[in-house]
Amino acid sequence: MTTIDSPTAVGSGNAATDKFKGARFTADTSPERLSAIATEALAGLSALIHKHAVTYPEYRVLKQWLIDVGEGGEWPLLLDVFVEHDIEEVNSTRFRGTKGSIEGPYYVPGAPELPARCTLPMRDEDRAHPALVLRGRVTDLDGAGLGGAIIELWHADDEGYYSQFAPHLPEWNLRGTIVTDPEGRYEITTIEPAPYQIPTDGPTGQFIEGAGWHPWRPAHLHLRVTSPGKQPIITQLYFAGGDWIDDDVATATKPELLLDPQLDDAGRKVVSYDFALDPAAD
Repeated sequence: MTTIDSPTAVGSGNAATDKFKGARFTADTSPERLSAIATEALAGLSALIHKHAVTYPEYRVLKQWLIDVGEGGEWPLLLDVFVEHDIEEVNSTRFRGTKGSIEGPYYVPGAPELPARCTLPMRDEDRAHPALVLRGRVTDLDGAGLGGAIIELWHADDEGYYSQFAPHLPEWNLRGTIVTDPEGRYEITTIEPAPYQIPTDGPTGQFIEGAGWHPWRPAHLHLRVTSPGKQPIITQLYFAGGDWIDDDVATATKPELLLDPQLDDAGRKVVSYDFALDPAAD
């Protein structure tokens, strides 16, 4: 196992923030809807303050902590861990296709394009681990294959580190953009990632420690699956029986997203998973 210094929360946080703030997002939100959401959010916060009789020292600690979260670039981390799962759950009720999950803070667009049958970019030390083969099809809701569909796959290595967020890893390590064959099939060879702790040396970690919670996420694969005219799927696939499956700090696991790889004659861990895409939402 390689011995390295763990990436710091501020390093990972700033990397996530820099990649996110490069885009400018918009939403078709009317002033009336914004007012309703903001009013209810503030009313809920007011009720909480009165219920728990929040003190001025606690209020000042909160203000300082919020400043520290911003200065440390940890807003993507904090929101993706503690808020995104609710946003995803609400939005998923509109669709019948494959279950989604949170995207998290470690997505990076532009990973190398790979054919339907491929191996993700990885280091020699990664190749020393047993191979994990993920295969399946991308289809519409009627089961028709979607040729040329795009599967963006990224995940941590066997020590829990993501490329572009851990400086010791090559730029595109364990990241790829896979194009399905004419029948919508794919077969991706990679390695099984490890569970990992979210960065804990910054304000998010201080909050978790102060509340007596744990910072662990179960091992998982991240995927974004897209095809013209179809609703994109953003999801994570987990491993049945793995650590933290039932106690994920990000509350993002679902029974429909569990994989159970089996060893083949070559000693590879092989598992199939199909993706069914809804028609694009209006």
